[in-house]
Amino acid sequence: MKDVLAVILAGGKGSRLEPLTRDRAKPAVPFGGAYRIIDFTLSNCLNSGVRKNLVLTQYKAMSLDRHINLGWQGYLCRELGEFVDVVPPQQRIDEHWYQGTADAIYQNIYTIEKEQPKYVVVLAGDHIYKMNYMKLVEIHLKNDVDLTVSALRVDLQSARQLGVMQVDSDYRVIGFKEKPEEPTPIPGDPRHALASMGIYVFTARFLFEQLCLDATRPDSTHDFGRDVIPSIIDTHRVFAYPFMDENRKQDAYWRDVGTLDAYYEANMDLVSVDPQLNLYDRHWPIRTYQPDYPPPKFVFAEAGPGARRGQALDSIVCLGSILSGGQVDRSILGLDTRINSYAQVEDSILFDRVDVGRHAKIRRAIIDKDVHVPAGVEIGFDHNVDRKRGFTVTEKGVTVIAKTDGVEHFLGNRPS
Repeated sequence: MKDVLAVILAGGKGSRLEPLTRDRAKPAVPFGGAYRIIDFTLSNCLNSGVRKNLVLTQYKAMSLDRHINLGWQGYLCRELGEFVDVVPPQQRIDEHWYQGTADAIYQNIYTIEKEQPKYVVVLAGDHIYKMNYMKLVEIHLKNDVDLTVSALRVDLQSARQLGVMQVDSDYRVIGFKEKPEEPTPIPGDPRHALASMGIYVFTARFLFEQLCLDATRPDSTHDFGRDVIPSIIDTHRVFAYPFMDENRKQDAYWRDVGTLDAYYEANMDLVSVDPQLNLYDRHWPIRTYQPDYPPPKFVFAEAGPGARRGQALDSIVCLGSILSGGQVDRSILGLDTRINSYAQVEDSILFDRVDVGRHAKIRRAIIDKDVHVPAGVEIGFDHNVDRKRGFTVTEKGVTVIAKTDGVEHFLGNRPS
């Protein structure tokens, strides 16, 4: 893997995740209480032995940059040629933002070439999954191909938002369409299609040649899925790598948390009894920045009607949090959250430093950092009321409160 360089695309706007991406890039959005979305891709790189990593940022990158500097610089040794470098747009090629995934790599060819890699792994920084990239590179070498595309079996509805491939019996790609209206199903499996995960292994010299060629095409959108891959499948060796869960012998866990509802459901997966995505796997740890907070605390164990009990059931509770007589069910509490007496939180995601006042009730909600929920307030029970307060309500009925919304501002209440 010493000849492999990973390029992580982390510059998307994430507009479908508004308001969670109002002040941060999509890869910097918290996930699972203690993590950021990009931690999964970076952990995969580290666990796979990929020691040279470039993170290409673009929009609202300050939070992402700070997180990587705090949490990731200590794992690799610069003196040994190992690094996780955050690379902002430098406009070396032209004076514009990245126009597509291929253009993002093209504009950073100078930085990539300087490391002299033999192989380049192109990754997305906004997906949730665990994957050994070493096996992907080994398949690339074994097949002696120009490009290997990691693929996953998905239902036809989901395939409309992804790149869909057709392959022969050897998994050579013979067709590729980006976000088709009518995805082509897998032969013999009419309910599913073979979709690209946005994970590519290129032989480096071939990648540089194709990027330079694509840059000269005036009709190109400079995107791997829309332009580069369809243009080479007839003339070059492009193979798919089927991504499977080796332990469960089934389709592997992979989530594109690109919408609020998809993000909510992926988080809620984690509080099930036996989630497919195991955060407690010591053989494949997910690393992140962990600030120096004390352990979580649960206080008041009164008995009888109307008694206070500080407890959390089927939930994830992060460091520094205090459940002071409040009840939490099937929820995720971020760092330094506080649930005060008689408050109830159900099926919700609370980010860091959320303070829930006495007797407040929260159901099916996502609440961003530093929000104070005043005493007695109900959130997620009446969506019309939530909308009048200025909160976002998703198609599936999840209420989302941004950290700039400020519950007190909309209710005119003072903290209790």
